[in-house]
Amino acid sequence: MSLQVVSAVSNPSLLQPGFSLLNFDGHVFFFGQKGWPKRSCPTGVFLLDIKKNELKMKPAFFSKDSCYLPPLRYPALCTLRGNAESDEYQYIIHGGKTPNNDLSDKIYIMSLVSKNSKKTTFQCIEKDLGGDVPEARYGHTINVVHSRGKSVSVIFGGRSYTPLPQRTTEKWNSVVDCLPSVFLVDFEFGCCTSYILPELQDGLAFHVSVARNDTIYILGGHSLQNNTRSPSLYKLKVDLPLGSPAVTCTILPGGISVSSAIVTQTGDTEFVLVGGYQSDNQKRLVCNTIVLGDSKIEIVERASPDWTPDIKHCRMWFGCDMGKGSVLLGIPGANKQLISDANYFYILRCKGAEEDKEEEPTAQISSQTSTEDPGDSTPFEDSEEFCFSAEASSFDVDDTDTYNEDDEEDESETGYWITCCASCNIDINTWVPFYSTELNKPAMILCSSGAGHWVHAQCMDLSESMLLRLSEANVKYFCNEHVDLNKGLQTPKKVVQLKKQPMKPLRKKTTMKLTTPMKKSFLRRLFE
Repeated sequence: MSLQVVSAVSNPSLLQPGFSLLNFDGHVFFFGQKGWPKRSCPTGVFLLDIKKNELKMKPAFFSKDSCYLPPLRYPALCTLRGNAESDEYQYIIHGGKTPNNDLSDKIYIMSLVSKNSKKTTFQCIEKDLGGDVPEARYGHTINVVHSRGKSVSVIFGGRSYTPLPQRTTEKWNSVVDCLPSVFLVDFEFGCCTSYILPELQDGLAFHVSVARNDTIYILGGHSLQNNTRSPSLYKLKVDLPLGSPAVTCTILPGGISVSSAIVTQTGDTEFVLVGGYQSDNQKRLVCNTIVLGDSKIEIVERASPDWTPDIKHCRMWFGCDMGKGSVLLGIPGANKQLISDANYFYILRCKGAEEDKEEEPTAQISSQTSTEDPGDSTPFEDSEEFCFSAEASSFDVDDTDTYNEDDEEDESETGYWITCCASCNIDINTWVPFYSTELNKPAMILCSSGAGHWVHAQCMDLSESMLLRLSEANVKYFCNEHVDLNKGLQTPKKVVQLKKQPMKPLRKKTTMKLTTPMKKSFLRRLFE
């Protein structure tokens, strides 16, 4: 195992606890900034480029038929293949926190549409689910199991907000462990089924899960109710016959008491467990190798890397699996730095030197402006730094594509050209600037309904003065489709000004002014 120091030369503040990394064909993509995406990268997905120990970021794009994907922190994600032997795969993203600290209960499928030296385009689709839909949560895991030629996704664990009837003003945003239910999600039919197993008594969050064929192993995790890290090792087996699925759970010996650990895959059936916390005030610096057999699991301790003094003495750390046996680790920077939220980053390679040369990830790291203060996340105890799962069938050694950092950005198909509503008429081929502030992209505004989504200001019939007012004021906006469902700032209706009729002036009383000759004549007649 080797540890390499890297420096983030562009937007280092975007890499904050809670992010996720996606590996497509050896290229690593960043997802999950804390703040809302900026105009420089409206998708919130970045290609991470590591060259000469430097981290650089390049925006990725969505196809026009994609849905809006909010930046989600601490979601559950895994790969989805057509079958266990397929080389093509997609990513499933479920749950997580939005920049408004709302929890998401949606499931998204992200797939790679095209990639060249200039840009990468993804397609993101939201899946509609029915049945026992899992509640909104974060810090949980999702895995895909295969049985009898069929496959389903398994969701377990996590945390959610206290139910509304139990909330108080003082603890409005307090969180609790989700019930220890196991959810099976069938993407073919869009249905969910929940199972309550007697072996699973306590809710767990920030645990580790690894899957092989029809079996999932759950390791570690933290329970808020008991304030403990589970030493148990759970084995979930899913059978998918023609009728109803069957789920069984077995408690195995040899578990590890750890939370927020990272697992990365180094072989078809081999994984490496690194990082995490073993108590409220102590990081876990020991590493383990996990080997999955047909019906068994073996966990052994392995030699740890030569941790630097900064890593050993820091109060918290965070990171994510980069794929191909590599892990991106981050620790808070010194308080004396000019940038208060800057972090130090390391790449931990869990393979040998020869293997690292052959399969060094053509990673590319990116992030977006994050408003999170590292102090917002409680270090150690609840371990809201990262949560990852892995599958034995997700190992891929194809690494042929390269990235040229000198290529210019092509923003012809960003999130600006989405179909924002049913009446959207913004087309990349016919669009011309409508507002004075527009140059080569249409102006957009965020609708705060639900998880939030972007809409074109022109499609919402916003005047330029109103658009400027909304961009400067700290208020919530709701689009035309959601304005009736939410109370917020709406687009004011045009009021027809009534023409006021001018009032007729009052007639003045007329008086006769007597001249001097008239006065004399009057006096003569008076005294005659």
